[in-house]
Amino acid sequence: MEINRVKQILSSSADIEVQYNGASVWIDGINEENKMATVHLRGPLEERTEVAISDLREM
Repeated sequence: MEINRVKQILSSSADIEVQYNGASVWIDGINEENKMATVHLRGPLEERTEVAISDLREM
């Protein structure tokens, strides 16, 4: 995924499905310098992890 698209998703009020390694995730924030995004799994778990923006897929 491109950084600009991640920014659009973050600023959107729509529920846009994004996946990381086949799992549906919420994007919490981005680090443009490192091209990384902080995400957490959709659902009850709030564990956050940093992943490469290029590994995110919009569904």
